[in-house]
Amino acid sequence: MKIYPSEQIRNVAVLGHGGCGKTTLVEAMAHVAGLTKRQGRVEDGSTISDFDKEEVKRGISINAALVPIEWEDAKLNLLDTPGYFDFVGDVKGAVRVADSALIVISGKSGVEVGTEKAFEYADEMEIPKIVFVTDMDDDKTDLQKILDDLRNLYGKSIAPFQVPIREGEHFVGFVNVPKMEGRRFVKDHVENCPVPDGMDDEIGPVREMILEAVAETDEALMEKYFAGEEFTLEEIQSAIHKGVVDRTLVPVLIGSGMNNTGVQVLMSALVKYMPAPKEEHTSVFGEDPATGEPVEVKCDTEDPATALVFKTIVDPYIGKFSLFRVYSGIIRTDDVLLNVNKENMEKVSHIYVLRGKEQIEVDAIHAGDIGAFAKLVNVGTGDTLCAKERPVRLEGVEYPESLAYKAVIPKTKGDEDKIAAGLQRLMEEDPTIKVVLDNENHQELLYGVGSQHLEIIVSKLEAKFKVGVDLVKPKTPYRETIRKKVQVRGRHKKQSGGHGQYGDVVMEFEPLGDNDTAFVFEEKVFGGSVPRNYFPAVEKGMQESVKKGILAGYPVVGIKATLLDGSYHPVDSSEMAFKLATQIAFKEAFSQASPTLLEPIAKVLVLVPDDYMGDIIGDLNKRRGRVLGMNPLGGKQEIMAEVPMGEMYGYSTDLRSMTQARGSYSMEFQRYEEAPKEVQERVIAERTKEE
Repeated sequence: MKIYPSEQIRNVAVLGHGGCGKTTLVEAMAHVAGLTKRQGRVEDGSTISDFDKEEVKRGISINAALVPIEWEDAKLNLLDTPGYFDFVGDVKGAVRVADSALIVISGKSGVEVGTEKAFEYADEMEIPKIVFVTDMDDDKTDLQKILDDLRNLYGKSIAPFQVPIREGEHFVGFVNVPKMEGRRFVKDHVENCPVPDGMDDEIGPVREMILEAVAETDEALMEKYFAGEEFTLEEIQSAIHKGVVDRTLVPVLIGSGMNNTGVQVLMSALVKYMPAPKEEHTSVFGEDPATGEPVEVKCDTEDPATALVFKTIVDPYIGKFSLFRVYSGIIRTDDVLLNVNKENMEKVSHIYVLRGKEQIEVDAIHAGDIGAFAKLVNVGTGDTLCAKERPVRLEGVEYPESLAYKAVIPKTKGDEDKIAAGLQRLMEEDPTIKVVLDNENHQELLYGVGSQHLEIIVSKLEAKFKVGVDLVKPKTPYRETIRKKVQVRGRHKKQSGGHGQYGDVVMEFEPLGDNDTAFVFEEKVFGGSVPRNYFPAVEKGMQESVKKGILAGYPVVGIKATLLDGSYHPVDSSEMAFKLATQIAFKEAFSQASPTLLEPIAKVLVLVPDDYMGDIIGDLNKRRGRVLGMNPLGGKQEIMAEVPMGEMYGYSTDLRSMTQARGSYSMEFQRYEEAPKEVQERVIAERTKEE
């Protein structure tokens, strides 16, 4: 593949709601550009970007895929991203290294939640946007409603550049408003045609809006506009480019990915209006790993090399690929680069340009371009690789918190090691996967972004690593404690010929008032009734006792234990005997001191649009939550609440359902507090059944 200077590169993240036609549009662009002889179809599993077995099986994009396309002496690095929210990790990675976003809207479905999310992701990274409304060949498409919805959400920056030409309600072409020329679809190409009569009322407002936007980009153009002078096409296109790059203009183009209509115009618009890496990122700033000082990284091939790994592909058969964007310099085969995050040197043996699953080996990747390293073992997503003479750490990829979780149970006993190895490989590929060992409940907890994400992890384990698992509801880490003060005697006496065993303690147990601490031990023994050398044995007896309470076998917390008195035998007493005597005293005291079950309470922050606030508060109340307050945040409400963690299982799915995926939340453990009687009875009954 030809090497392109950064001025001729466009790094474009393709974003939109799940099922809106992103992959079909990318496939159409590849076909129009001559990459394929026959356009692939999502339904057939034959597209360039959906090549993973899970994607083919399910007919949806799960991973971000790179599809470089050469068009009009430029290279379009299209990053086709998943639209389903469970796979947002790959979207975040793609947007992190893109210089612009192509937001696809289905004409049949209109503006959806995924459209809003796409705008959000692009705005977070401050990259310009172009909107493409596909499915215009569907007679039910209402372009005006889509434009109205976009303007209501994003204001006057929305600028439609094309007005559809319809004959008998069928979409047969469009008017290119900046050029004031007609375009008619003829079989597999587009022909120029006159602007049809009777379209002035439609075209006039659109043309006026574009000219106003053009005038606002420059004072000289503003004077020309007010003087009633016509702009040249070059002035219009230059001003549009400036407006797009400044993010004051969001062009809206129309067509159909399925029928290849409007695709050529779209690609030309991406080349013409979207920023090149050097233009958008004249420089970015990283930090010196030693001092934390800012380091300027210019998009210049003469500078030392700097690259960011934004995605990892792990496959048992083809090995590991690390996709990277070069921010400065040139990365060549046989270069030795510093991995700033891992603090080790990496030798580059093979460099590829990936086009879907196709691997095109190249000798070098220049500043502004995207490539892939093969088989770099110690390189992970988010790592910065750079020339040793200029160490710099670039900002990595910011992933959403993974809050959907289930416990992993092997289908076949003895597969634990294979499962751990498989999950480790999948975590390299997808940083939104997390595995936590719950030693207390002897469970391995698998975390993901949503239930579909977890389901696909299980499917990948089976397909790629030949190991089967079941996912079940995890156990909640309850605790046990006491509510009143008691004094008991614990005596362990055993005679078995020869030396016997004798330990005798009188102890006082009372609530500590601190459920973060298991127990506090004190001794107030007078007169040597229990020799000092047995005190550590009594404390050790306590350490073992609090591991398991008598109500449901959960760990015990919040107890103060005081050794008051006791007795000993000069021959038969031992540390073991006093430890066992303490355990007897503990059990006796626990049953007398009003034992109770404690449940973990989480601090929950839910961020939702105002319209959903009532539903969310009602749902939190059903979960026995206490709403502590609300905080308005730019058109949304942040609801602060405390909720029992046992009631939060499955909340990520429920919240998505209640808010049409517009809500998000975070959760962290706060403290333990006494569970209601009915909860205690249910938990104890379930625990008894397990045993």
